[in-house]
Amino acid sequence: MDITIVEGDITEQQIDAIVDAANSSLTGGGGVDGAIHAAAGPELLSHCRALREEAWPDGLPPGEAAATPAGRLPATHVIHTVGPNRHAGETDPAVLTSCFRRSLEVAVEIDAVRVAFPAIGAGVYGWAGADVAEAARSALDEIAADTTGRFDALEEVRFVLFDGATAEAFRTAFAGGAR
Repeated sequence: MDITIVEGDITEQQIDAIVDAANSSLTGGGGVDGAIHAAAGPELLSHCRALREEAWPDGLPPGEAAATPAGRLPATHVIHTVGPNRHAGETDPAVLTSCFRRSLEVAVEIDAVRVAFPAIGAGVYGWAGADVAEAARSALDEIAADTTGRFDALEEVRFVLFDGATAEAFRTAFAGGAR
């Protein structure tokens, strides 16, 4: 599997699936979540509402992931995952790692071979600054932990990061290897 790190707009990625740093309601919000919903159009919200009705009536819990069609995005699917909210006292890095693991598992379930991630939790959920490195390590740790081959079908995991500082934090974490 190729791991790439780019600075850019995740909504413009021509890829099998993009990961949405969603909120539990799956109805859109700020940051990456809002940008994805705006670019995908009303179809994405309709798919999210159906997902809530069918599978997650109480909302998608932190650390879990679920897929929908991507609406008007160039990607085929959106994988929604809810990161831990540090501002709400959710500081367990295992939940953040679960976001990456479950998103990768869902990518395999939907037959995606190329998936793009944002810096989950690094925006409004407060894993910014020095903690961006922790978000990057969580992603790397989960990819490195795959000794069973469950992610072998994935050809590329792309991290699409909104600014140079975040991209550099991910590059540094990846250059240093897993914790």
